[in-house]
Amino acid sequence: MAKRSILLLLLAVALLTGLGITMLASTSFFTKEGGGEEYVTLWRQGIWLGVAMGGCVVMAMVDYNLLFRWRWWLLGGAAFSLLLCYEWHLAQILGYKPVIAARVNGAARWIGYGSMRVQPSEFAKLVLIVAMAGWFASHENLERTLKHGLILPGLILGGVVGLIGGEVDLGNASVSAAVGAGIMFVAGTRFRYLAVIGGTALAALWTGIKLAPNRFERVMIIFDLEKHKETLGLQQWISKLAFGSGGLEGRGLGEGRMKLSYLPEAHTDFIFPMVGEELGFWGVGGAVLAFILLTFAGMCIASYAPNRFGKLLGFGLTFLLALEALLNMGVTTALLPNKGLPLPFVSYGGSSLLAAMMAVGVLINIHRQGVHLTWDQLPVIRRKRRWTPQL
Repeated sequence: MAKRSILLLLLAVALLTGLGITMLASTSFFTKEGGGEEYVTLWRQGIWLGVAMGGCVVMAMVDYNLLFRWRWWLLGGAAFSLLLCYEWHLAQILGYKPVIAARVNGAARWIGYGSMRVQPSEFAKLVLIVAMAGWFASHENLERTLKHGLILPGLILGGVVGLIGGEVDLGNASVSAAVGAGIMFVAGTRFRYLAVIGGTALAALWTGIKLAPNRFERVMIIFDLEKHKETLGLQQWISKLAFGSGGLEGRGLGEGRMKLSYLPEAHTDFIFPMVGEELGFWGVGGAVLAFILLTFAGMCIASYAPNRFGKLLGFGLTFLLALEALLNMGVTTALLPNKGLPLPFVSYGGSSLLAAMMAVGVLINIHRQGVHLTWDQLPVIRRKRRWTPQL
C-alpha cells in the first residue's frame, strides 16, 4: 500500500485542482475583481497553477533533509515576511502610503505591488511545520522534558502564531496552532504540556475575538444565523441556500444562481457551496472523498519515511491540508464561524495554491526516499492453531 499511496495522492490532487479550475471558470465570469473582463480570475489562477506546478516539481526533486539544515534560516525568513505585513499599521501611524503591505477585508495579511500580492502566512505555516518537525527530530527522547517538550518548541509555535494573529488573521493563526500542537502530540509530548499549549491558544484566540468586535459577532451569529442573514451572516446563509438548491443532482455546471452577486467571494473562500449547487450531493461527496484519499495517502507516506524528521514533516503537511479543508467545509456549512480560509487546491488564490502544491512536492520527495517493505518482508503473523479435541 505504501508504494501505491503516491498514486492516490497524485490522483486526489489532480481531481481537486481540476475541480477548482472548472468551478472557477463557472464562478469568475464578470467578477468584481475582474473589473468587467471575462474570466480574468481564471487566467490569473492558470498562471499561478503553472508556478505552483513548478514549485511542486522543485520540492519533489530537492532532498527534504535539506529543509532540516535550513530550518532556522527558513524560520527567520518567514518571520521577516510576516513582519512586512505590519508596514500597513506603521504607515497609518506615520501617515504615509504603504509601500509593500496591503489591507484587504479588514486584515493586513498581504505584501506585494499592485495586483501581484502574496500572503506570507500561507508559507509561514509550511515553515512552522519544518521547524517543529526539525526540533523534535533533533531532540529525540527529550520531548517529555519541560524545556525541550514545552518551553522551547512553545516559543517557536507561539512566535509564528502571534505574528499571524497580529495581522488580524485569526483563522490562519488557529490553524497554525492546531498543526503545531498536532506535531507535538505525535512527537510524544506529555499531555499536560499539550493542555498548557491548548489553554494558551484558546485564551489568545478569545482575547483576539474580544478585541476585534467583528470577529466576536462572527462567532455569535452561527447560533442564530437566520437573525443575521442580512448582515454578517449573509455569506453563510446564502451558502446554505446554495447547498439546498443543488440537491442530489445539482443544477448543472454553470447554472448556479447564488454566484450572480448573491454570494460574496463565491470564487474564493465560498467556492464549496458552488460545487454543491451546480454539481449537487455527488460533487460535494466526490470532493470530500478526494480529501480523504489525500489524507490517507499523506499519512501512509509519512509512516514509511526513512527518518523521524520525515515522519513528522509528512504528518504535519498532511494534517495542514486536511485541517484547512475541514475548516473551510465547516465554515461554508455554517457549523463554524467565518474564518476566511480557502479550500486547498480549489479556491481562487495564488498563495494558497502555491503553498499547497509545495507541500505535495515535499510529500512526493518523502515517498521517493521512503522505506517500502515487500510482502515477504512484513512480519509474520502467527495464527493460533484451532483446538481439536483429543480422541
